[in-house]
Amino acid sequence: MSSAEREFDIVLYGATGFSGKLTAEYLAHTGTAARIALAGRSTERLLAVREVLGPTAQNWPLIVADASQPSTLEAMAIRTRVVLTTVGPYAHYGLPLVAACAEAGTDYADLTGEVMFARNGVDLYHKQAADTGARIVLSCGFDSVPSDLNVYQLYRRAIEDGTGKLTDTTFVLRSFSQLGASGGTVASLLGTMRTASSDPEACRIINDPYTLATDRGAEPELGRQPDFQWRRGRDVAPELAGFWVGGFAMGPHNTRIVRRSNTLQEWAYGRRLRYSETMSLGKSFAAPVASATVTGALAGAFGLGNRYFRRLPRRFVERITPKPGAGPSEAARKRGHYTVETYTTTTTGARYKATFAQNCDAYHGTSVLLGEAGLALALDRDRLSPLRGVLTPAAAMGDALLARLPSAGVSVGTTRLS
Repeated sequence: MSSAEREFDIVLYGATGFSGKLTAEYLAHTGTAARIALAGRSTERLLAVREVLGPTAQNWPLIVADASQPSTLEAMAIRTRVVLTTVGPYAHYGLPLVAACAEAGTDYADLTGEVMFARNGVDLYHKQAADTGARIVLSCGFDSVPSDLNVYQLYRRAIEDGTGKLTDTTFVLRSFSQLGASGGTVASLLGTMRTASSDPEACRIINDPYTLATDRGAEPELGRQPDFQWRRGRDVAPELAGFWVGGFAMGPHNTRIVRRSNTLQEWAYGRRLRYSETMSLGKSFAAPVASATVTGALAGAFGLGNRYFRRLPRRFVERITPKPGAGPSEAARKRGHYTVETYTTTTTGARYKATFAQNCDAYHGTSVLLGEAGLALALDRDRLSPLRGVLTPAAAMGDALLARLPSAGVSVGTTRLS
């Protein structure tokens, strides 16, 4: 069955979970004419979710599907043009759905922040998806759309201005208000740490900056590109003079997504691209200490700390972390916001800043980004990249997604600095 003949435009799988409910609410709020179905393990829970979505969604069909029964995922994938999945940790539940979509030629978008899942997806299903015409798009939420699209914006602007390729490029989380984390986010992070702590080969793969590259041997040697750095803001850009920046927890995943975007597009950003991610820690007298402390803590958690992590009793870890399906309250989400600024210097010395901001917390923001990614894949197919296989947001739908985001309340843009 061709994509155009499918019963649905979008199936949202995991609609009863925390991020799934938020994404369902967002899609219902848009009033889109897209043909949408909700999927999950329980008809009763799907009915309960649909009941509160308002009149737009009351006729959305419900599909029972379960990662432990791959045949149900295969039956779901063949019915739709696009599957959006919020079911994680993806390392535990994600690959059967990737397999089903790759086989059916169905486009797919997820919220993963798990490097090993992404690497396994590339190794196992990139070629098959390319052959069937499927776009398997990784990391379509707060991880890693702001990171990926900001670099894509910079690349497009430099092309328009004729100022060369990108070189040193740094993401800075300039402002951020977020109260609490969801159980799914914590489970994914703990799963990555547990894998790295128990499997030396997995640890090596996770720590390789080009682990998601299309051809590892073809990548340029640019020296060390550490995941966690603390430094003066002026070392990133003169505009940040007086500030200090430190490590950003999702940098190890986001940086590898951005580098994969570059290689998928035949190093369009430049073969001298050095990309890193940081967060601003202010300019008070305590900022240098905070920067060093945060960065050291993150490096320890993802590096040396892994050897001690496996000694913690699993029941103790589960007791002190959020439960699956739990997350910040609606009131907390409404008080949230974030702004990302990404600075670059091109091969001709031109300097630019790209901005990506949402006036909501990262969880509500993720539902917007995933929802718009799904709508772009389903409805804007003439604006999508010709690439197929296991892709990134920028490589799959950079132009289409950038065009959609402003009307969804996302502030994006570029500024030439010098």
